[in-house]
Amino acid sequence: MACITVSSTCLESAEFTKDVFCGSQTLQKIAEQLQFLTPPRVNTMEVEHLDENIGSKPEIMESAAVENDEFCLVNWRRKRAAVLICLFEGNEGELRVILTKRSMKLSSHPGDVALPGGKMEEGDVDFSATALREAMEEIGLDPHIVQVVASLEPFISQHQLKVVPVIGLLARVEEFKPVLNTDEVDTLFDVPLEMFLKEEHHQWEEKEWRGWNYALHLFHFESEKGVFLICGLTASILIETASLIYQQSPCFQHHLRDFQQLQKALNNNIHVCGNK
Repeated sequence: MACITVSSTCLESAEFTKDVFCGSQTLQKIAEQLQFLTPPRVNTMEVEHLDENIGSKPEIMESAAVENDEFCLVNWRRKRAAVLICLFEGNEGELRVILTKRSMKLSSHPGDVALPGGKMEEGDVDFSATALREAMEEIGLDPHIVQVVASLEPFISQHQLKVVPVIGLLARVEEFKPVLNTDEVDTLFDVPLEMFLKEEHHQWEEKEWRGWNYALHLFHFESEKGVFLICGLTASILIETASLIYQQSPCFQHHLRDFQQLQKALNNNIHVCGNK
């Protein structure tokens, strides 16, 4: 099995040294592709692009900006989390991603589909450490068999939690021996990554958040383990990941921005208000 050197400059921590990745040509190509990844800043959407689909009333914009600014300046320092996008090759050479169905015992989002992950703890040196630790705790994924190759720009949850997706490659999937923490996870399954670019399993619903309308992505997936609904933050993260790795936009289009695009637009308005 061939090896390549993967730069870690795209990782959250600048203290990482270069690692050697061993894997198939497909996974090597992904590692090479992502080593120069520079995530875009949150304020990439211009305020003037806000239209009637998400509202344009100045008094609402300013109120949202102040409220979001408080979150940004105060809570985000402690409201941080990371999820692991663990990719591996399926039997037919297709890229697949590991997902979980959250335990019905949990007080928040029971039964939802999610990526392995959770909130940062004091001992976590960076977001990749958080993602790997949580994956070990939830599904028994040994961090030594996962090669972290990139971190995406933060996503924002409905409760204003800053969530950093960490991309990891699993070169030898046969070495993964799942051990589920049944207090947190009911089911472990995997889906083809390319699914998140296609219309076949995709639907969307119009939702409202603090007076703003946005599009909620939903994907239906059926396997021998059951029927799963992948939506919300998890769906948005996987759409962006698939778009990045396959270098193409999703086939589905709609007139509303999704929740992440709405957050970027509002965040951009915060900076504009602050510069007045």
